[in-house]
Amino acid sequence: MFAVIKTGGKQYRVQSGDVLRVEKLAADAGEKIQFNEVLMVGATVGTPLVEGAAVQAEVIDQIKGEKLIHFVKRRRKHSSQRKKGHRQQLTVVRITDILEKGAEKTGVKAAVGAGSVSAAAVAAAKPAAKKAAPKKAEAKAEAPKKAAAKKAPAKASGDDLKKLSGVGPALEKKLHEAGITTFEQIAAWTEADVAAIDEKLSFKGRIEREGWVEQARKLVAEKE
Repeated sequence: MFAVIKTGGKQYRVQSGDVLRVEKLAADAGEKIQFNEVLMVGATVGTPLVEGAAVQAEVIDQIKGEKLIHFVKRRRKHSSQRKKGHRQQLTVVRITDILEKGAEKTGVKAAVGAGSVSAAAVAAAKPAAKKAAPKKAEAKAEAPKKAAAKKAPAKASGDDLKKLSGVGPALEKKLHEAGITTFEQIAAWTEADVAAIDEKLSFKGRIEREGWVEQARKLVAEKE
């Protein structure tokens, strides 16, 4: 029996025993995972997914793909060129079982994409956890303070990202919408983070060209 699964934005036709490389998953070698996005099982075609179907697999290893070279050259009066290498992070898995029904009852961990941004950057980009709501009595006592606070203009949270060269109100808004509000977050970016965020926000190499990471590190040091 074969199945067609979807993971990392790609589709794969698999059978039990197949070994394949997929976009990086949040799982360790030796772990058992389950792909729940099944588009087809045998002759059964999903609409778009086959209800109750799943494909189980064992994680063999976490690897990097072949190095790809990205070269950009601008032929103008002030010409410039940029060369950058990239190795995609991949997960090697072995298909162990294809389930036509009962996927929700197996208890096997679902296959979730880890993305190309590092865990440190993701953690830094997460907004602070909301504080627990105060009790009714405390809420009444805080009411006058809240009323006074409404009159005062709200202060923007995070750092003034417009201090980075090339960042205006429009780009700052884009960064805020992506959850990036502080210099500490930008200073922690790796090359993979820069490539991923550059592509996600369509910055066209601006991060590296303007040197945001180095600027952010200096601004962080100044705050300390």
